[in-house]
Order: sequence, then structure tokens, then C-alpha cells
Amino acid sequence: MKDVLLMLVLSLAGWVFIRIMLKEPILPWKEKKATNKPSNLGNTKKKKKKKPDEDNPLVEKEARKFQELFPHVVSFDNHMLRSSNNEFTMFAEVEPVNYFLRDPEEQEVIDIAFETWLASINYPVRIYLQNRFVDLTEPIEEIQRTIGSSDDLNSAAREFGENMIDELQAWQRAQPRYETKRYLLFDYKVDVKELRINDDEDVEERIIDKAFNELNRRVQAARQQLRRGEMEVQLLSTDGIVEVVYYAFNRRKAMKNRYRDIERHEQLALYVTADQSAERVAAVRGEIDRYVQEEKQKEQEQQPSYGTV
Repeated sequence: MKDVLLMLVLSLAGWVFIRIMLKEPILPWKEKKATNKPSNLGNTKKKKKKKPDEDNPLVEKEARKFQELFPHVVSFDNHMLRSSNNEFTMFAEVEPVNYFLRDPEEQEVIDIAFETWLASINYPVRIYLQNRFVDLTEPIEEIQRTIGSSDDLNSAAREFGENMIDELQAWQRAQPRYETKRYLLFDYKVDVKELRINDDEDVEERIIDKAFNELNRRVQAARQQLRRGEMEVQLLSTDGIVEVVYYAFNRRKAMKNRYRDIERHEQLALYVTADQSAERVAAVRGEIDRYVQEEKQKEQEQQPSYGTV
């Protein structure tokens, strides 16, 4: 009797073990619980929820980061980026020095210059690094102009120049290559209450003058201190700031649609322009002068005349 009970217990334990391994219900008359898992065993990874702009090829990650730096941009003017609440930002590009190719004494000079500048400032300064695709368009165009304008080049020199152009273009197309641009961002907020404004002065002009003078002073101080370490600091104009923003939002497209080409083709102009002949330009100027003369004559005729009594 004991042997029969032992066999039943072992059989029951084996049954339970097999059903658990097969992920089946222990009791055969119980239905298997439905699962939400996909039937395709090869696709076992859970799909991540994609952000709304993740599938858009025109939206780049760099643009989102730049928006975090400047969330409330209003305009670009007077060599500054203007944000809401009278906040201004001035850009300065820093030319790097190859620190690791210098000897210890030269490295010490660079370190002292940078540390001295950091110790002298009592206002916030942001460092912005921008990676761009290496663009060799301008060097290639310069080589092409030199070859085309030089009539005394022999065949070997001309062939060498053409081969160099082909090699540079192939090197640029081979794989993505980057260069890093380094910028210092100086921020300043103008408090209108602290300005002494006369009755005949424009408030907007005083705000811009105050911001520009203060930020320019900070840029000049950085230039003076960092120059000792052979780090050149150059103030960016309004056009330079727009170029930085263009490359931040269009890093991939900037290789084909270069900012300099957009500027060269006058696509940044407020009005649509086109090439015109000198005769047409002279005719338009003549019409403008004639219109001005007619307006002056009308004003003179409308003025009242006073006779003698």
C-alpha cells in the first residue's frame, strides 16, 4: 500500500513539474489564461514610444539643445541676440591653441591666462561648442580660381591642381568629418528702472546702448586676458550669430545649402532682387528723381502766399 501511495505522489509531482515547465494549467480542465504577448517569438523586444519629432528627418537633436540655451529668442540685431524681458546675449568666437603640442612652459602661460580671466569675472559666461561638418568648398574654389586665372601654368602643374581638387572632394565625401567651433556667450539683462532717461531720449535706444556697452566691455576684457595665452577672441556680428544659429538647426542640410551661398545669392534680403542692367538701374533712378521733384513742387504750391496790403 505504501508503494502505491509513493508512486502516486511521485506521479503527481512529475505532472505538476511538467505542466509548470510547459506553462500550462495544472488542472487540465482549466483554460489557459490569455496573454498579451505577441505570437512572433522573434520580435520579443518591447517597442519604445517614439517622440512626435523622432521620425521627422528635418528635426535634429542639436536644434533641441540650442533651444534650451535660448528658449525665448526675439530678434538678432546690433551684434546681439535678444530674448524676452530685455535679456541680451553677445557671441565671441575663440580661436583654439594646440595645448598638447606646447612645452610645459608654454602650457603654463596658457593656464595662467585662462585662470586669470576666470578669476577676474563676476558675471556668468557660457561656453558653447558647435560641431560642424568639415566644409572644403572655399579652399577648392580658391584652387580652381588660381588654376583658371594662371595662364603660365604648365601641364604638370595644372594636372597636379586638378588631382588635388579631386582628392579633396573624395576625402570630404568618404565619411562624415567634423570640426569644432568654440564660442563664449555673455548674457546681460537690462533693468529699465536703473536707466536715467531724458525726455528727448528713446527708451528702446537706451536699452540697446546699455546692453551693447556692457557686453562689449566683457568681450574686450576676455580678449585682453586670453590673448596672453595666444587665444584670439573675435566678436561675432549679427550675421555671424545668424550663421551659428543656422548651423545649429541645419547641421546636415548645411553641407548642400551653405549659409555663405544663401548670403551670396541674396536670399537673406527683405525684398526679392535680381540682376539688372545698368540702363534699367539708371532709368529707375531717373524715375525716382522725377517723383521727388514733383512732390517738392506740390508742397511749394500748397504753401499759402502772403501779399502786401
